[in-house]
Amino acid sequence: MPVPSPAPPLRGQVALVTGGARRIGRAIALELARAGADIAFTYRSAESEALALEQDLLRLGVRAAGVRADLTHAGAVAAALAAFHAVFGRLDLVVNNIGRYEAVDFEHISDVQWDDMLAANLTAPFLVSRAAIPRLRAVGGGRIINLTSVGALRAFPTHAHYSASKAGLSHLTRAMARALAPAIQVNAVAPGLIVFSSELSPWEQKMRDRTPLQRAGTPDDVAQAVRFLATCNPFLTGQTLVVDGGLSLL
Repeated sequence: MPVPSPAPPLRGQVALVTGGARRIGRAIALELARAGADIAFTYRSAESEALALEQDLLRLGVRAAGVRADLTHAGAVAAALAAFHAVFGRLDLVVNNIGRYEAVDFEHISDVQWDDMLAANLTAPFLVSRAAIPRLRAVGGGRIINLTSVGALRAFPTHAHYSASKAGLSHLTRAMARALAPAIQVNAVAPGLIVFSSELSPWEQKMRDRTPLQRAGTPDDVAQAVRFLATCNPFLTGQTLVVDGGLSLL
């Protein structure tokens, strides 16, 4: 008799992917759906991309719902989670993917740029994680995965505010892992150079050429790392999986 295929590892679970409509967030949402999870996702302005993602998720045979939300405000976070609970009734996994990125010489970073960077890359993951705790505990515990960056590990002089925000999120990951154990596991993925087009900028070409694996990363590379942390041995928390082709070794 044929051996039945194993059930998808996340079947019956609900995953929230913040900033899920585009780029890395989209790849993560699709990868978790292929693992069987129903997908809740947020977006801020990419409405057409959100609608397209929702249709792609439904075609994979999972439930899906997207909500427009500015997750740098606690009230918007609470409203989004309430909306998702009305649809799915549970929450098992949170992927804090929302973030900002820009290059600015240090002396030219404005107050607004500094505040906006920390709000998106550090405050929003904090607010989402804090609000999700009761819902994760309600299902007996869950997992939180934060998207940090190789910029949290290396000092890039034209990305000081970005690197500071991601370093803060890396340390927040470790603090949350201790604070929320044993019920909730908290880990992180730190991407290196991830590109979204075959045409690279001069800076991207330079970073690619310096990467030991001699290529840039893709959104799918990050998504597969997130899937690993979402499905791996439960005796793992407070860790950062660096997905950078070896760039941080230099």
